[in-house]
Amino acid sequence: MADPHTADAHDSHDAYARGTQEISEQVATFNLFQGLTKWGSLAVAAILAFLTVWFMPGGSFMAGAIVFVVLLVGGGFFLRSPKSAAH
Repeated sequence: MADPHTADAHDSHDAYARGTQEISEQVATFNLFQGLTKWGSLAVAAILAFLTVWFMPGGSFMAGAIVFVVLLVGGGFFLRSPKSAAH
């Protein structure tokens, strides 16, 4: 049975230094995923609210459109990214 703690395996493990790898691609992918999730959820909620108000008994297209716009504007206001502080 081979020994997993051979000199070659041990040397390659020691070559890794925490925090030295380039992670800009991972950060960009994570930020894209977060943005798509955030804004996609807002879009789905606005569409569902629009359709619910439009097709409910006594509802109308204009009332649904107003709810849609208000939800998009309000959600956009609360979900926008904070302004970065200039140093």
